[in-house]
Amino acid sequence: MHKFYKPSRIVLLFVVMGLLLAVYMTALYKLQIFDTGDEEDIWLAKNATTQTVTLTADRGDILDRNGVKLVTTRASYNVTLSREKLLDQDNINDIILELVHDAVDYDVNYIDTFPVTVGAPFTYVSDMTGTQKNRLQDYFEYFSLDEGISASDLIVWMKGHYGLDYTTSLPDARLIIGIRYELELRHFVSMNPYIFASDVSTDFVTLLKITNPPGIDIEMSAVRVYHTKYAAHLLGYIGLLTQKEYEKYKLLGYSYSSTVGKGGVELAFEQYLHGTDGTQDITTSDNGTVIDVNTTTLPIPGENVFMSIDIGLQEVCEDSLAAKIDVINSDTDRAEEDRVTGGAVVVLDVKTGEVLSSCSYPTYDLSTLASTYNDLQENESTPLFNRALQGRYNPGSTFKMVTALAGLRTGTIDRSSTVVCTGQFTKYEGFPYLCWIYGVTGGGHGPENVVTALRDSCNYFFYWLGDLLGADKLSAAAYDFGFGSKTGIQLPEDMGNVSTPEYKLEATGEPWYAADHIITAIGQGFSYFTPIQMANYVATIANGGTRNSLTILSNIRSADFTSVVYQPPVKSLGTVPGSEYLSIIQEGMQMAASEDGTAELFKDYPVPVAAKTGTVQTSQASANLNDGVFVCYAPADDPEIAISLVVEKGTSGSTIMGIAK
Repeated sequence: MHKFYKPSRIVLLFVVMGLLLAVYMTALYKLQIFDTGDEEDIWLAKNATTQTVTLTADRGDILDRNGVKLVTTRASYNVTLSREKLLDQDNINDIILELVHDAVDYDVNYIDTFPVTVGAPFTYVSDMTGTQKNRLQDYFEYFSLDEGISASDLIVWMKGHYGLDYTTSLPDARLIIGIRYELELRHFVSMNPYIFASDVSTDFVTLLKITNPPGIDIEMSAVRVYHTKYAAHLLGYIGLLTQKEYEKYKLLGYSYSSTVGKGGVELAFEQYLHGTDGTQDITTSDNGTVIDVNTTTLPIPGENVFMSIDIGLQEVCEDSLAAKIDVINSDTDRAEEDRVTGGAVVVLDVKTGEVLSSCSYPTYDLSTLASTYNDLQENESTPLFNRALQGRYNPGSTFKMVTALAGLRTGTIDRSSTVVCTGQFTKYEGFPYLCWIYGVTGGGHGPENVVTALRDSCNYFFYWLGDLLGADKLSAAAYDFGFGSKTGIQLPEDMGNVSTPEYKLEATGEPWYAADHIITAIGQGFSYFTPIQMANYVATIANGGTRNSLTILSNIRSADFTSVVYQPPVKSLGTVPGSEYLSIIQEGMQMAASEDGTAELFKDYPVPVAAKTGTVQTSQASANLNDGVFVCYAPADDPEIAISLVVEKGTSGSTIMGIAK
């Protein structure tokens, strides 16, 4: 029978297979046992770069006292540029120009702070900020340029410095120069990369992923989301670090590209909200391919801030304030210059010093602040200004409780001390001081004691009492109530000013006269207080004399909300001397809010109220220019909340007290 194979061929086949197997086994053994990968590492070292990038920690949320979310964070994309990688490219200017053109096509707002106009003839921008000026100065110093160089000459120098020849149009040259300038600024402070654009669209991200330009990367980031249009002055906002801020924050481990709180709660509790950024090493080949990613430090998210405010109450306060101002301004008899320009409302917890609501009018929308900031700055009504904490106002007749306490605790008067109001205080010849009722009836209130004088807001009684007390006793009582000092709130506030002979002399160069302590006694003159100071003042009266340190914070909780990290204690700043006499003052304030009182609007209110109206005369020409001031607390028999109101050109306290109601 014929054989299809020979034994010799089979032997040869097995020998070949054995040799091949031996070769592979030897190679595998060498690879596993002896080969350390040094040659590959050497190749990678020569052809790859490793960059350390910051992993931004999630910023903590801001909530109201009841856990209603006011500000949160959502994920977003940032486009970043690496100066080192771009400088390795022969066509760096082409890469930058294409990126800018793509950004314009996709309606992406990119960062270009170079303070020179975008079109010829080139000039420095007229609205250059302080930060822009400082950075331009740094640029001049770094490149030894004359500080007096014109914008057009600077452009010419930069074209040559960055290799832009006549083939590049002036508009395109300006676009490229703006980005090269930003890259240089970050090089000065050893910060890389440069955030070219923040919170870009997914379409733009997709484009960059497809084109994959060298030196341009996409990073995950986060932006703030505002869940309320209220409390703008309290919440604050975040933004990129300025050079000055970086000098402070770099000591805390912040990168130059960090965002930080710029005002309000965002700034006050930055240390809690920010979290701790992480780091990541990214190794890429010379063609930009990512070879290795190594997270060296995980980011730690920020903690969550629970404010003391009730957002529902905040909404009511802001809406009520705005509505009343609209009504006042709708009066057709008012001239344009008599229109209300601003106002404020503050509501406090009498027992704890917590701020339950703080409103400043006019206000603004935090969600559109970036695009409207310049307009808001130029607005004559100064909507960015927090009138509740920083506005300085004469207290008017709401100061009369200070005068009353000064009189009672010094023994100048007692509960039954009586004076007859004739409508005109004429002790000093040639200087008659009128009680408000004189302009209405041509007469006075008749016999008044301290309680009925508070009920009727009798100027005559307090002229008489202020004249007896003098400046020192009046100012001492004002200081004891916290005027002229800070309230303790964690946000920026004005200290106000207590009317004293020393202040008048410094401010005007004139001495103190008897007339000064007469008008000081009714809250005019050189007394200037903030609405939040006035709210704490009436809260101190309400709780029997304890002046609490104010707080905008309820508590701070961990990133996962499971534990309380910090809760501010109720802190007393002291007890007002003579507080045993406050019950007399409380009686007068309760009578003011009852029938026949100046705040009789509350006479049928289901909750008993204690109140005091105030009218601040700011012009002899028109009562429409008078500021309206009002303070109250409730319930009068077991106080829980205290309120202060100020409306610029609000006419009178009686006009605006409906806001409190």
